[in-house]
This record gives sequence, structure tokens and C-alpha cells, in this order.
Amino acid sequence: MIQISSANIVQITLWILIGFSVLTWTIIFLKSWMIWTINRSNRAYAEQFWAANTLQTAAQLEQTSSALGRIAGAGFHALSDVHNNVPSMLELSGDLQSVLERSLRQQISKERKTLEQWLSMLASIGSTSPFVGLFGTVWGIMHALQTISQAKSASLDVVAGPIGEALIATAIGIAAAIPAVLAYNFFIRSIKLTEAELEYFATDFLNLAVKAGLKTTQENSHGL
Repeated sequence: MIQISSANIVQITLWILIGFSVLTWTIIFLKSWMIWTINRSNRAYAEQFWAANTLQTAAQLEQTSSALGRIAGAGFHALSDVHNNVPSMLELSGDLQSVLERSLRQQISKERKTLEQWLSMLASIGSTSPFVGLFGTVWGIMHALQTISQAKSASLDVVAGPIGEALIATAIGIAAAIPAVLAYNFFIRSIKLTEAELEYFATDFLNLAVKAGLKTTQENSHGL
């Protein structure tokens, strides 16, 4: 049976905290790249969308490479189903505006889930790392007290090692928590701004689609 000494427990705690730190910075870099890419692709699609002459022209744009494009794609898909008279699906029940609102809201929810990936991990690391470090500190102090008891001496050379390990555990725990908390707050703010852009675009798309639908209906009624 493997026996784990007090010193080994402190070292294991240190490695766990180092792993938390590496994971935090990995998430920070990947998340920063993801948000930057999403915002860039959204700006590119928005410029193309608003430069289009009609919704029919905008529907021909590439839609899968940006969040705004996927939202527009969901709206165009709903419009196509409504205009093709597909009433058998419960999802398409209701008037044009209700169907569009439902489709756009569902797609925004999907995009929100993508944006919020790994945020819970950052929050967990930020909240637990100090306590993990504190655990290592307490265990290191207990190890120092055992060393003093065995050596029957409280000289500096006896207690310096265990106490040093204990303080290092606290320092690494705080060092791992601070970037995680700061990154979490930064990403939350960035995601809220991106979500607001998605909501604004969805609202504008809904208004344009409803007006276009009403205009088409009026033209058809006059033609009859």
C-alpha cells in the first residue's frame, strides 16, 4: 500500500495549483482568440448584409462562418418554411412575426452557449484555488510542527523547509486565482457586448423581414 507523507501532500497540492494556472492561461488565450474571431467575422458579415439591396440578396451571403450569419440563416430558413406553407410543424405555428422571433431567439441561445464555454471553469478555478493553496499551507504547517516535535528543536534550519513549502502553496493559489477572476470578469463583459450586438441585429432583421412579408402580402392582394 502506498503511503503519502505530509511533504508529498504539499507537493501534490503545488502541482494541482500549477495545473490550475496552466489551464487558466490556456483558456484565456483560446477564449481571447475565439471572441476576437467572432467579433471580426460579425463585423464582416454585418457590412455585407447592410450593403445588400434586398433581403433576397442578403440571403445569398455566406452564413455559417459568423454568429450574425447563423442568426440571419435561421431567420431566412424560417421565412422559407413559412412561405412554402409548411404548417404541419408545431415550430412553425403562429404568424410570421412569432415564427421569426422563435427562430431568432433559439439561434441566439445557441450562440450564447458557444460564447460562454469554459467560463464556468475559470470561475471554479478563481474560487477554489485560494482554498487549495490554504489547504497546502495548513498541511505544511502541520508537517513543520511534526518536524519540530521529532527534532525537539525549533531552530530555523528545522522549520524553514516545511514553512517555505506552506507559504509557496498560498502564493501559487493566489497567483492562480487572480488571473482566473480577472479573465472571467473581462470575458463576461465582452460576451455581454457581443450578445447585445446579436440582439440588435436580430431585432433589425425581424423588423425588415416582417415589413417585407407585409409588403409581399399587400402586393399579392392587389394582384388578385
